[in-house]
Amino acid sequence: MRTFVRFLVAVLLTTAGPILTSANVAWADAPVDLSREGQITDRVGALGNREPEVARALAGLADEHKVKLFVVYVSDFSGRSPQQWANATAAQSGFGADDALLAVATGDRRYSYYVDADSPLTRQDLAEVDATAVAPALRQNDWAGAAIGAARGYDAVLAGQPVPALDVTPGEADPGQGGQVDVGTGGWPLLLLVLLPVGLVVFALIRRRSRRAAGPRGGEETWGGPSPSSLADLDAQARQALVRTDDAVRTSQEELGFAAAQFGDEATQPFMEAVEAAKRELTAAFRQRQQLDDAYPEDDSTRLRMVQEILARCAQANRVLDEKAEDFDQLRGFERNAPQALAAAQAAFDTASSRVVVAQDTLAGMREQYASSATEPVATDVEQARSRLQFAQNSLQQARQAVEGNDNGAAAVQVRAAEAAVAQANRLIEAIDRRAQELADAAGALPGALTETDTDLAEARGLLQGAKELPTAALQGRIARAETVATEVRRAVESGRYDPIDALRRVEEADAGLDEALMGAQENEQGARRARSLLGRTLLSAQSSVGEAVDYIITNRGAVGSEARTRLAEAQRRLQRAEVFSGRGAGADAHSALAEAQQADALAQDALLLAQEDVEGFGVAIDPGVYAIGGGGGLAGAMLGGILLGGFRGGYTTGPVSFGGGGTRTRMGGGRF
Repeated sequence: MRTFVRFLVAVLLTTAGPILTSANVAWADAPVDLSREGQITDRVGALGNREPEVARALAGLADEHKVKLFVVYVSDFSGRSPQQWANATAAQSGFGADDALLAVATGDRRYSYYVDADSPLTRQDLAEVDATAVAPALRQNDWAGAAIGAARGYDAVLAGQPVPALDVTPGEADPGQGGQVDVGTGGWPLLLLVLLPVGLVVFALIRRRSRRAAGPRGGEETWGGPSPSSLADLDAQARQALVRTDDAVRTSQEELGFAAAQFGDEATQPFMEAVEAAKRELTAAFRQRQQLDDAYPEDDSTRLRMVQEILARCAQANRVLDEKAEDFDQLRGFERNAPQALAAAQAAFDTASSRVVVAQDTLAGMREQYASSATEPVATDVEQARSRLQFAQNSLQQARQAVEGNDNGAAAVQVRAAEAAVAQANRLIEAIDRRAQELADAAGALPGALTETDTDLAEARGLLQGAKELPTAALQGRIARAETVATEVRRAVESGRYDPIDALRRVEEADAGLDEALMGAQENEQGARRARSLLGRTLLSAQSSVGEAVDYIITNRGAVGSEARTRLAEAQRRLQRAEVFSGRGAGADAHSALAEAQQADALAQDALLLAQEDVEGFGVAIDPGVYAIGGGGGLAGAMLGGILLGGFRGGYTTGPVSFGGGGTRTRMGGGRF
């Protein structure tokens, strides 16, 4: 049966070929194999008589720097995001380190570009050339100018020169429109006669395949593309899927907050349910990733099953969000309500701007009162918040100009970008306020912790003298450790400037070692009392560490990879379990709560360190903790914060991300012009 179906499809398509060719029917533009097409591919006639001028610019770049820039003009990206289309074209064409791609969909008015991870062109180079020479040309329909601007811009940055400005020549808005469908009189019945059977057969095949795809298995297509042949490639694909899905869920949750504030909880309930469903799938996927990354290796078959489950759960999370994206757009009505949305975004910007001044004073006060390590987690938050607000201000200005020009579509993109930037600025400001409160709480809890450690030390010394069954050497070591920590912490407190959270954590760890020995020699009831006493302080440390990691990863998610996110997800899970076990109900268990809180604290600290390493490798440091990755006007912060979507291993898109999964979250941007 399968052979017959394939034969039937082949016969029908062969019969339809001449008809479709003569009819000149326009199909969606699939990714292109540029190794066969050459450096210029113009499917819509966008370049016209300027193609030789583009060819000279591309040849100049190749001659000077050995970088081959390929430019492609199509009508649309066949339902893919611009970056997905560009990545697929680059992969299909066998791109190397010296190849670059600029892909433009004139009908969709979207674009993207791609370079290999080892390309001499950096993220900063790409962003600078785009902002100066590519995007301005595309907005004015200067199709040839965009390619020429890219070639000359890359030439300039590789030579260490500023990107030259481009003299824009406005052109036709959609050069491919109207010229691709021309079925002659009498041709339609024949065309339908051929296409109808083909359509029925293809529908049957798709339906049959979709039934099989209900539960993805090895070799079947999952979100993010077909399964790679090797386990290592599949594992890398799963890591990338986790990052992208985590970003999609976080972005959707953030934008949902804006919608709830505007329309109320009842109107946004379906979208809240979608986000929660996506979060459940993502949490389970991160749990699988944590098990894969732990110290207990799995065999290949088990590892394959777990990686496939990660991909399947990420696919489902994205699918749930994608299904609600269109309804969400209708609810917000960005283009319909652009002036009102602009006013609301401006008000939020004004409020955040005033809060930055207060946050700076708060940070200055902490620096005077505490050691530098106490404020290190939020040391650059004021600068980062200002960077986001600078980007928001520029976006609001462009949105205002678009509204005045009756271009609500462009205004909608800029307002969404401003909203996201203001939200991140507020998170950075709130992190400073929370850190100040956590330091005050830790300073207040420290005297009691030291007193309790003194009590435990006295009991431990007594047990050491009177109990013969205890492991004497281990207990002596723990007593010595606790004595040293208590002495050092008291000395730090007396010096005037110290780190209360670090001091409290050190006392907790030393006291926990004592408690472990003491609980083994005392009644269960007394051991539970000790665990409850230590639990409150440990929860404080764990909550601080988790909050710190959450803020850092969210506001730097454009650079943070899967490992840091996985550790954070596990830390959050452990902290939730600790809080459940620490309750007063039937499931209360102080010992379990204490163990979970300690694990959460350690995992969150690990997540933060991993995230910081990712950010350090993302761009060029211009100040401690502040990294430039391209352009002015807050563009670097917007890319670092994931407000503007950059591609893994090269590529960059300039539009803001929005509510939705992998298939829809770049619909407002992805290089719109």
